[in-house]
Amino acid sequence: MLPDERAIIHVDMDAFYASVEQRDRPELRGLPVIVAGLGPRGVVSTCSYEARRFGVRSAMSTAQARRLCPDGVYVWPDLARYEAVSDQVFEVFHEVTPLVEGLSLDEAFLDVTASQRLLGSIEVIGRRIKQAIRERTQLNASVGMGPNKLLAKLASEISKPDGFHRMAAGSAAAELAPLPVGRLWTVGKVTEQALHRLGIRTIGELAACDTVRLASALGRQVAGLQALARGEDDRCVEPAQAEQSIGAEHTFDVDVAELAMAEAWLLRHCERIAARARQQGLQGRTVVVKLREPPFETYTRQAQLPAPSASAGDLYKLAQALLGTWWRAQRRPRLRLLGVSLSGFAAKRQQDLFDDAPDRRVTDQVQDRINSRFGTGSLVRAGVLRTRGRD
Repeated sequence: MLPDERAIIHVDMDAFYASVEQRDRPELRGLPVIVAGLGPRGVVSTCSYEARRFGVRSAMSTAQARRLCPDGVYVWPDLARYEAVSDQVFEVFHEVTPLVEGLSLDEAFLDVTASQRLLGSIEVIGRRIKQAIRERTQLNASVGMGPNKLLAKLASEISKPDGFHRMAAGSAAAELAPLPVGRLWTVGKVTEQALHRLGIRTIGELAACDTVRLASALGRQVAGLQALARGEDDRCVEPAQAEQSIGAEHTFDVDVAELAMAEAWLLRHCERIAARARQQGLQGRTVVVKLREPPFETYTRQAQLPAPSASAGDLYKLAQALLGTWWRAQRRPRLRLLGVSLSGFAAKRQQDLFDDAPDRRVTDQVQDRINSRFGTGSLVRAGVLRTRGRD
């Protein structure tokens, strides 16, 4: 390896949500599992490889998935469980490098250039990551390696499932050449269609095409696209920054027209947000309530807490007031979607011995301990119970 060549790894868990379900429920192994919203407005989050053979894909409506795969096993997403597994996966990443750029719960770029001096070659590190994930989670990860983010990601994509592949700088052009142009970063549907009209369908054809001809159709982006087609990419791995906000929202299968039900969902969201904030040692000041009337008219209402907090009770009291003000101002209030977020974070302050709400602290602490031991949602405030069975 050249001293100045970067070593980038892209890790993508295989059919992550569906794989977690199949791991935890052995009776689902080998079956077409679709993790999705189960109501008439539901969308597929992910699906097992068995379901993909029927044409089911992520972001497809659940209704369309049912038409393609009527005998599939449809499962409601359990985000808390997937987040717990994701934490295990990211622990593995941080054991080999501090330069981790998370793209989602199940996908990340890692810059291991400096790590090679201690841990060995990029392939040795990649194999270590893959094996550690398998041992700790019993799940498969596809690992792609290369001198930049573009090649590392394509390497993991073309080797899925359970992939392990390195694209070296010297052989990248030959490997890229037969791939569809739509595989390139920044090439969306509009650009892909423009290239197709020029007769360009592969990355190799894009790299070899006359620049002047391309510019007439694509304008200024030509130089950047052709650089990518040659396997050139100078983007850096950007480690995750502290969260700017923590939120939760829900789209209802049947519009909510009862304030008490909307408040129950609001409380459920506030409990989830507050728990996540406490896990990260954060306290927020700004509460935002998101409200969407049918079909797609969206409103936001925002206010400040008197002091930074990570208490579900504090969040709910303010969010409830914002919801109530909006509700009373509508002639015929109905909600298609309701969400809440907390932002304006400050580091958690030392607890004041004379805090005027010790009962609130105790409630949060007890709830955190029980949910940590028995699973998220094991202990909730009574008001949340109205939302059970309506997910």
